[in-house]
Amino acid sequence: MADYQVHPMTSGKGKPGDLREACIREALAIIEVGGVESLSLREVARRLGVSHQAPYKHFPDRDHILAEIVRRAFESFATYLDSRPLTGDPINDMHEMGMAYLRYARTHPLQYRLMFSTPLPDPAQHPQMMQSARHAFDLLQQALATLPHDAAHQPDLDALYIWSSLHGLASILHSYALRTLAVDDALLDRAAEQALLRIGLGLGLDKSGLS
Repeated sequence: MADYQVHPMTSGKGKPGDLREACIREALAIIEVGGVESLSLREVARRLGVSHQAPYKHFPDRDHILAEIVRRAFESFATYLDSRPLTGDPINDMHEMGMAYLRYARTHPLQYRLMFSTPLPDPAQHPQMMQSARHAFDLLQQALATLPHDAAHQPDLDALYIWSSLHGLASILHSYALRTLAVDDALLDRAAEQALLRIGLGLGLDKSGLS
């Protein structure tokens, strides 16, 4: 079970020991073991040893507690990207953003899975859930705007190109396929730099790419 008190997703309001925070802690632990499909407020209550109605004082239904967990994941992710070192060199700064993205995916696999590989509650019903997600995407677009551009540059499409490339690599690095294929660890260690190099070349940058 994840230790909620030191977990990077514990940025919500509430004092330690509050029922609301305890519900979120247990919901996260349930998801970590059994996936989102196993989450229910009744199971949260059972694990906490409280009335099955108690969690409903803070969360009207399962989607509301899931939306709060996902909101915190996106907030943690955006904060991590925001905290990357900036050098003033656009290409180097974009490289650092790419490396930060891949580091976060590697070191926070549960949060990453929640954000990008989980059916989410309806964003229209839970607008706060997506605020930090939009912020993270805005960071990518802002960094992209500072780069030299070739004639094929289309900001929104280029941002999706970068995101999909990094997401693909992050997903593969967490997949069982690599174990099946017995890919050498030394090759995996070089994968991030090579991906950023090829992304840079795809954007029409010089031979250094984003490396």
